[in-house]
Amino acid sequence: MKLTLCYAPQTCATVPFITLTEAGADFDVSNLNSRTGQLRSPEFLRLNPKHKVPVLIIDGEALTENLALQVWIARHFPAATLLPADPVLEIRAISLMSFFGSGIHPHLTPNARPENYCDLPGSAESVKRVSNKLLFEDFAVVEDLLAGREWFFDHFTAPDAYFFWCFRRAISFKLDLSQFKNCHAHWERMRQRPSVQKLEAHEKQVMAEFAKAA
Repeated sequence: MKLTLCYAPQTCATVPFITLTEAGADFDVSNLNSRTGQLRSPEFLRLNPKHKVPVLIIDGEALTENLALQVWIARHFPAATLLPADPVLEIRAISLMSFFGSGIHPHLTPNARPENYCDLPGSAESVKRVSNKLLFEDFAVVEDLLAGREWFFDHFTAPDAYFFWCFRRAISFKLDLSQFKNCHAHWERMRQRPSVQKLEAHEKQVMAEFAKAA
């Protein structure tokens, strides 16, 4: 089986990078620069007309949407236990990742591209303020879920990789996240995992290459 992950630095494509690494999968990485229009190139649009990463190319067939990728990886690499074995807990893990993707992720994006949400002159800060109010409500939910826990379930699972990206992205926007101590501790634990260290080293290298080519 040949796997290629279409990846762009700092995007949620970091999630399958981490879970594929945790699974011990043999995969290639196609590095794309989201800031130079590569996600709207004819070549990429043939893979994903939604012009977004991640895309996982499986024996030449493209699979999109992070939730689907996490379930696929977990099912094809069961020894990695990326989802809980208990069916009830498995569904709860999928539900949690759905919340990260459809709840938290849309509240992060306005910090990077407020103009996509309101094109009135001078509206950017207002867009960010309203979005971050909702984002902090989301993080409060997760803060409670992580109380007294290392991981969302009794061991590391795909939801941990997904939330790591969410909180990491919020940190990159220099938001004051000091009230979310459990979330921050989870982020720190994730950074100790070899899969995340591999991701961070890869991202640093790719961003340096992109900067050099600019």
